[in-house]
Amino acid sequence: MSFMKHIAKHSDRKACILFREVPNEEHMCLVIYPDVLPAPWEDAIMKVLESDVGQQAEQFADALHRSYLPDGRVILDTLHREKMIKKIRTADVIVTPRPDSSIRLDELNNILREMKTGEAAIKRMAQNDAARGMVDPQTKRSAEAAYKAGRQAPTTPLVAADGALSDRALAENMLTQALRMEAEAKTMIDEAARMKKDAERMDPTVSKKKTNAHTGEAKPKRSRASTKAVVSDAAQ
Repeated sequence: MSFMKHIAKHSDRKACILFREVPNEEHMCLVIYPDVLPAPWEDAIMKVLESDVGQQAEQFADALHRSYLPDGRVILDTLHREKMIKKIRTADVIVTPRPDSSIRLDELNNILREMKTGEAAIKRMAQNDAARGMVDPQTKRSAEAAYKAGRQAPTTPLVAADGALSDRALAENMLTQALRMEAEAKTMIDEAARMKKDAERMDPTVSKKKTNAHTGEAKPKRSRASTKAVVSDAAQ
């Protein structure tokens, strides 16, 4: 089963989110209910939703504004004129960003807003980039401490009454993924170092040949000791 952007649930109804937030009313969003639309309209809208244009659009309304119904009318304009667009509370909408988790739309909007304005999420990403994909030690220690404290004395449920994952559950998922990525990166670095040593042992000139192949220039011969120094510098 595939999981797509812009699809959500409002109560027990399937909804398509046109705008995640209403201007000057961040606690409200605009949606449509596909199951109440005429069949040709629903088919046309779902086709746009599943397309690259629909999935890449930040707001689904942008994609619908450039798409047409079978009768040639603009989809977004027609939905508006026929009063098919509904304004509801973001806190009442549940989205599923991953197969194993769900989150309220108001919480998702807050996360996306932080990323867009360059606050906590962007800072964490920059720290990870600076560490070449490794988790920042201080961040990891703090997350591990919070994780252990949560395991020993849980104070909040993993799943809220509305089916959304709690902050603690999301934090545990993030920590698990971060530790796994760190372990995979370390394994790849160790394997790369081993392969370099094996290549040098098999043919000390292989590093020089590889360099010449990339640059297309003839390089002067180096001694074995010099070749080792180049490999060592490249590994650092």
